[in-house]
Amino acid sequence: MGRWRDGHGGLTVKGADGEPRTRVPLEVATSYRARTKGLLGRDSLDGALLLSPANSVHTFRMRMPIDVAYLDRRLRVIAVRTMPPGRLGLPRLRARHVLEAEAGAMEGWGLRVGARVEVEVEREGA
Repeated sequence: MGRWRDGHGGLTVKGADGEPRTRVPLEVATSYRARTKGLLGRDSLDGALLLSPANSVHTFRMRMPIDVAYLDRRLRVIAVRTMPPGRLGLPRLRARHVLEAEAGAMEGWGLRVGARVEVEVEREGA
């Protein structure tokens, strides 16, 4: 797992058997500036956005409803919510990371409570 940096990569959603089920493009936001900006001002997102560290999100000034998945330190999903614009999500005690995607996307990926994800970040200049 380790520490990530702002960038791009891939998110793999694993099934209950631990086998990879779905892989989607991923943006990673770990700096304060990138986490604060998040999806503000966007009309769409191809894949998912990982905010780390994070245990809550808001959708003020967002243009679209989003799916939000709260992940624990082992990258296991502890909660999934769909949030319309203009809402404040309550902090999740055990959450260490938050995934955001367009509303409805996570259900299609099989991302639900108890699922595990794997994060791969592309190295700069690689």
